[in-house]
Amino acid sequence: MPLKLYNTLTRKKEIFKPIKDKNVGVYGCGPTVYWYQHIGNMRRYVFEDILIRTLQFNDYKVKHIINITDVGHLTSDADEGEDKMVKAIKREGLPLTNNSMLKIAKKYEDVFKEDLEKLNILEPDTWPHATKYVKEMIEMVKIMEKKGFAYEAESAVYFDVGKFKDYGKLAKLKLEDLKAGARVEIDKEKRNPHDFVLWFKGVGKHKNHLMLWDSPWGEGFPGWHIECSAMSMKHLGEQFDIHTGGIDHISVHHTNEIAQTESVTGKKPWVKYWMHSNHLGLKEGKMSKSGGNIMILSDLIKKGFSPMEFRYLCLLTHYRKKLVFDLENLRSAQQAYQRLKNIISELKSDIGANTKYFKEFETAMNDDLNTPKALQVLWKLVRDDKAGGKLQTIKKMDEVFGLKLLEIEEVKIPKEVQKLVAEREKARKSKDWKKADDLREKIKILGFIVEDVEDGVKVKKL
Repeated sequence: MPLKLYNTLTRKKEIFKPIKDKNVGVYGCGPTVYWYQHIGNMRRYVFEDILIRTLQFNDYKVKHIINITDVGHLTSDADEGEDKMVKAIKREGLPLTNNSMLKIAKKYEDVFKEDLEKLNILEPDTWPHATKYVKEMIEMVKIMEKKGFAYEAESAVYFDVGKFKDYGKLAKLKLEDLKAGARVEIDKEKRNPHDFVLWFKGVGKHKNHLMLWDSPWGEGFPGWHIECSAMSMKHLGEQFDIHTGGIDHISVHHTNEIAQTESVTGKKPWVKYWMHSNHLGLKEGKMSKSGGNIMILSDLIKKGFSPMEFRYLCLLTHYRKKLVFDLENLRSAQQAYQRLKNIISELKSDIGANTKYFKEFETAMNDDLNTPKALQVLWKLVRDDKAGGKLQTIKKMDEVFGLKLLEIEEVKIPKEVQKLVAEREKARKSKDWKKADDLREKIKILGFIVEDVEDGVKVKKL
């Protein structure tokens, strides 16, 4: 089955056809490194990882870029408020200096990359940092100004959305239907309410911004949207295949990226396929840093869950559907994942792969990354007593799932469980079967299972 991907631009699944033969360029909007990335953010990177692995599964050579935003992202995605990096410096009680900004950025970038590694997410080919590409951003703004798409005002250089014919095509927006103040604050400097900042001048409220660069418009710093355009073009060229992000990027950030980039290059489409993952939310509502109701990967680990169990939970819901998160759902995913690992650990070596189940898996994954269906295929395979070639097939499947299904985990048995196991062994030796059964149930409640074998007992996670 050919690979089909849902394209936000067309609102339909399309057979994937890259611009250059078997070479694929993928750009993913990376984090603004002012705070921890919560598990909702990490769900998005799991989705992107599955995309990369599926492309590789289909024998494409992938060039994958994820940027790091370390300047220019204000607290509102629509160019209003305080710089998030400055806000972080104040939050952590550091002096308002460039060194503090770099220290904050490095701290949270390192944590982000550690979380990616824990979740078995493949590293991109390049990590461009916004602060290293300001020259390219300035050049883009100069071209837009020369072509009449940009204009200089007192506090900033703006993109004139009225001059770009297809503005809003990604989000299916019509400028005439948008009211002033609907997405952005009303700004008297703007020609149109939805014009957006390309370059902030170091004047007025931004006069003392920590990072300022020389430019044709005086000292200043880039707008958030121009950063991704400059970095993606630098590494992937004026046109590339896939741009990913969360659904919250569609109406503002990605809409603005398209307008400014296509106005510079004159080439349409700039990106052939746009792919967006849905939110991971709590039962109480959306998880957000601004709302103060975030949960990070280390929180889950402290509660006794492994990163692979969270990854498994993510794969149970299609990336375009909202995932409602709670600890009960994660606990169910934990039990299913450990049960799957236990079954696989008992499989004996065999030769070759199972063509039937491998084909079913391929069909599911090539249908817009249908991980829930693909996991069903995996479970059918492990439960099929007559199926051969299980281990080789699982190995191939897990190159896409990234769940470390064949890795033997070093399970740490808590002291409380060890004590109960020892008590149960004493009960068995004295033939107190009722007590032994009761102790087995207590061990099970703590998340472990005891199996009686010839030379003693085997303790495994549920």
